[in-house]
Amino acid sequence: MQKSKVMLAVALGLMSSSLWAASGDIEARLAALEARVQEAEARAAAAEVRADAAQTKANDANKTASAAKVQSDKVDQKTAGAQGFEFHGYARSGLLVSGKGSGGKGGAYSTPAGSVGSPVGRLGNEDDTYMEANLLKTQTFDDGSFARYKLMLADGVETSNDWTVSSSALNTRQVYTELGNLPSFSGPFKNALLWAGKRFDRDNFDIHWLDSDVVFLAGTGAGVYDVQLADNWKANFSLYGRDYGDISASDLSDVESYILTMNNRFGNWQWMLNGLTSKDNDQRVNDDGNGAKAAGKGAHTMLAYHADSFFGVRPGMSKAAVLYGHGLGAQVKGLGSDSELLPDADAVRVAVFGTTDLGSHWRFAPVVMAEHSSDRYVKGDEYRWATLNARFAQVLSENFELVYEATWQYTDFDPKGYDSRKAVKGDFAKLTFAPTFKARTAGFFERPELRVFATWMDWSSVLDNYASDDNFGKDGFSAGGEWNFGVQMETWF
Repeated sequence: MQKSKVMLAVALGLMSSSLWAASGDIEARLAALEARVQEAEARAAAAEVRADAAQTKANDANKTASAAKVQSDKVDQKTAGAQGFEFHGYARSGLLVSGKGSGGKGGAYSTPAGSVGSPVGRLGNEDDTYMEANLLKTQTFDDGSFARYKLMLADGVETSNDWTVSSSALNTRQVYTELGNLPSFSGPFKNALLWAGKRFDRDNFDIHWLDSDVVFLAGTGAGVYDVQLADNWKANFSLYGRDYGDISASDLSDVESYILTMNNRFGNWQWMLNGLTSKDNDQRVNDDGNGAKAAGKGAHTMLAYHADSFFGVRPGMSKAAVLYGHGLGAQVKGLGSDSELLPDADAVRVAVFGTTDLGSHWRFAPVVMAEHSSDRYVKGDEYRWATLNARFAQVLSENFELVYEATWQYTDFDPKGYDSRKAVKGDFAKLTFAPTFKARTAGFFERPELRVFATWMDWSSVLDNYASDDNFGKDGFSAGGEWNFGVQMETWF
């Protein structure tokens, strides 16, 4: 019994010791837990501080972004205002050297026929530096209407020097403003375009290979384009003024001419009608020894077809035009530009040209121009001429091609002594070979081009007698064959 008590006492002691130990362990654990809670609270407080700092930075970043957005909007507004600005241009410049080693003579209008507007092929035949710079600014308004301003500056010199101010011909060739999409316009004028100022007419068109417009209407005035007269009929109406300058035989010092134009488009067809008048120009006396007086009025018309193919037989483009002028209108290309024409002057001109690809490596651009005029400057005078020109391009790579040009011109003039000119009948021929580098050989009208060339020219010797002041009348440049060599760049954009 005693032993059992002893054992019970021992067991109770051990249990008590175990409970005491357990109690101590719990207290330790509670203390550790409390420490960990305090540590977590400290970390949470630190995290909250960091979060506050991050929020502050975020707020600052938002403020910076807002300020940047405001500045960006300002820049965008300025950019949007500048989006209507355009710059376009044309330029050519090169060196022309004769076969004798001196400066070469050339130009599309260097032949006797050039005196009445007959050109020849220009490739390898230009000795000038000429440039055009076109600046345009368009403003588009909330209602869809727009205003466009254009300024065109041009200069041309023949000197090769770097400083050419003494021979510069810097000129403001165009300066005008257009208004379009005017919401108050309706009916035939709904899509009309108004303009005023000094300009080239929008619907002029040219033959690049000859440096010749088919028709060139220009001056200072005003007009309205794109009047819709019927479903397939649009018309332009314009009034241009030009200045004929002084008349030495009278006290008239400021003689002007005026051209009233109606230019109609019917699909691919263009029909142009022009009336010309110049008060007091009929007091001008021509230099013919007979006292003939110049015209004071005139008329002009042109019928043209603008095709989207090479004369309907191949892909490409082609144009054909017939022009007739009477009196002051007998200068059928440059309307109103010749004050010397007689009242009975008549002129008819034909122009046909086009371009097409002949396979993947050849391109072809033929031109035919011809004119007959009579009673032009002297009663009974007569001028007949015809020009045939062909330009070929042989594409050898994406950056290099060989360009060939051949020109033939026939001349039959009887000026009746006007301006001391003599009657002549003969022809002119030119051949040009021009290896050409391009950024890409993508077509005849792809520019810029860098060329080297060799040109051979010859003509009937009688043409040297036509006038003493043209190229053919000068010493060192006469029939029998002339060579020109050179380099040239040409660009437009």
